[in-house]
Amino acid sequence: MSTGHHPAVDQYLETILELEELGIVPMRARLVERLGVSAPAVSETVKRLEREGYLTLDSDRVMHLTETGRAYGTSMLRRHRLAELLLIDVLKLPWSQVHEEACRLEHAISPILEDHLVALLGDPGSCPHGNPIPGSANVVDPGPLQPLATVATGQSCVVQRIDENLQTQLDHMRALEAGGLLPGQQVTVSSAQDGRLTLQVDGRGVVLDDRVALEVYVSV
Repeated sequence: MSTGHHPAVDQYLETILELEELGIVPMRARLVERLGVSAPAVSETVKRLEREGYLTLDSDRVMHLTETGRAYGTSMLRRHRLAELLLIDVLKLPWSQVHEEACRLEHAISPILEDHLVALLGDPGSCPHGNPIPGSANVVDPGPLQPLATVATGQSCVVQRIDENLQTQLDHMRALEAGGLLPGQQVTVSSAQDGRLTLQVDGRGVVLDDRVALEVYVSV
């Protein structure tokens, strides 16, 4: 078993956990899509993770985290989401920008610092983007979720979670922030045409591209 961790190990294990959270079967093609790297590069890294005991591949080529892989990936995902809250609640970074900074910061958080962060932040159940913080006693199940892009015209809903993949796209995150489309916000779909949704958010109109709305999860 490897004792040191290459950044790719963290990124791949966290991404597999994120796919599981969304109910997406974790296969190498999904990693290619979400990480923006080539299929050969993904295959090589997955082979390494399998060789080092972090995951297994079944006969359908679906990835399954081992106990070691799940424990390590969950630890990194937890620290990432705690880091996001620290950046917003304490350091006052803009909501749209914390994901990238947290990706850097998560690697510097020791178990001792993690315990202090939990105490400082009050053992939060979710990150600023609405995604659950693994291991928290305060995780709240929002119930069934669906992409905002699938909500019927005239229907109201509440923003619950922003996909981790969307969080890497700063321009789209800034648009969500400017439009007030943050977790907890109620919105109504006014119209859907030409690949765009028109939404009512606090009495004002907000236009959102369908591709972005596919990665904004809501409860109806």
